[in-house]
Amino acid sequence: MRYKFKFKPYEHQLKALEKSWDKPYFALFMDMGTGKSKVLIDTIAMLYDKGEIDSALIIAPKGVYRNWERKELPTHLPDHITANIVTWSPEQTQKKKKELDTLRQVTDDLQIFLMNVEALSTKRGLEFADKFLFTHRAMLAVDESTTIKSRTAQRTKNLIKLGKKAPYRRILTGSPVTKSPLDLFTQCEFLENYILKQSSFWTFQNRYAKMVRRTMGAHSFNQIVGYQNLSELNDIIEPFSFRVRKEDCLDLPDKVYTKRSVELTPEQKKLYEQMRRNALAIIEGEGLVSAPTVLTQILRLQQVCSGFAKLEDGRMVTVPSNKLKEMMSALEEVDGKVIIWGNFTHDLQLIRNELVKEYGEETVEMFYGETPGEERQLIVERFQDPQNPVRFFVGQPRTGGYGLTLTEAQTVIYYSNGYDLEVRLQSEDRAHRIGQTNKVTYIDIVAEGTVDEKVLVALRNKIDISSQVLAEGHKNWII
Repeated sequence: MRYKFKFKPYEHQLKALEKSWDKPYFALFMDMGTGKSKVLIDTIAMLYDKGEIDSALIIAPKGVYRNWERKELPTHLPDHITANIVTWSPEQTQKKKKELDTLRQVTDDLQIFLMNVEALSTKRGLEFADKFLFTHRAMLAVDESTTIKSRTAQRTKNLIKLGKKAPYRRILTGSPVTKSPLDLFTQCEFLENYILKQSSFWTFQNRYAKMVRRTMGAHSFNQIVGYQNLSELNDIIEPFSFRVRKEDCLDLPDKVYTKRSVELTPEQKKLYEQMRRNALAIIEGEGLVSAPTVLTQILRLQQVCSGFAKLEDGRMVTVPSNKLKEMMSALEEVDGKVIIWGNFTHDLQLIRNELVKEYGEETVEMFYGETPGEERQLIVERFQDPQNPVRFFVGQPRTGGYGLTLTEAQTVIYYSNGYDLEVRLQSEDRAHRIGQTNKVTYIDIVAEGTVDEKVLVALRNKIDISSQVLAEGHKNWII
């Protein structure tokens, strides 16, 4: 059909649309940074223009679903379509109730409802999604669909049931198989029953996994020792999926930036407000305000965003943070080696422990101030060796951000940022330099409504924060 794009798609996006736009169900297996969100938005717009749907329910992880409202939809939804975009919130405020009520009104506008996948584990969230699908002809899409790979998770079971009530269904993910081909089963079951030509997960497992019987004491169990018939599985998936990797997208920019937002936990909010008030009192009590004073207070607020703080009496306190969970969620979307930068030693230790727990001791190397000098080059060599099991380079930008060649990585995660522009630019170039033959994706994990966001905006716009804080007014940064 004829369709006027708001922005011209890349060649691979056009191919994805041509193959998928009118299909009842489809899987977009597209690397992070290749623009799968645009493909989905254009698909929704095409189907709406044709009268096939009147709405869309987009499910995404907490750190991503608000990005659809703030960036993806305003950027890619065509101007000729009037849309009512509403995001889910567990808060029962009058304002939010009114927003949700607009989704029930009879209108010609395209209704777009955005939910975080975690909400589908709750009774209220599930009931609202169910009513929305019952009263609309909707596209139901799951962004980062590896979040429903677990057969036993309540949100997975609920989404599979919801999928039966939507005439169009999509899954989007960069890496559909995070640990084993068996991860595909529930993602594909959401799209359509028996789509993988197996009547149950157990027959699917028996067909594609190699099993041996193990005995430990009085207990016997089946253990997966490998996989089989994978070419057959690829052939089955091919008709209803589109796969593209960054290295295949010749017209993509060399650097692709994305942001994942997290909410402060209740404990963080309380501590952040306390530290914010202290920061304002210190700055305003100084008389003639200096840039170093303001930057020190910004740094302390950033520490709270990472889940720790040093109090005035010298005590170090830690509080729960959502950043680590969001980082692990992002890693499920990417393949290959990854650089993870953290501004604080506290961050690096948390990151390392979580990676070791999930991926194994041999996959992680640390590179920061306490790393012995004689070990540093060996760490780089192990990371740069494609055959070496080291997958994650976890470092401090001020220590590892200069001079190193880390071009085996196509993904760079900033768990926390400093305010030094030169350090940021240098650390970005560890992966993006001579020897890098692929595109590089940069992911920033940012605490919503905090100095984290202001610092990132400045860094992305190549603004030197140390010279900007006084020019803009210190209160603008702290408040």
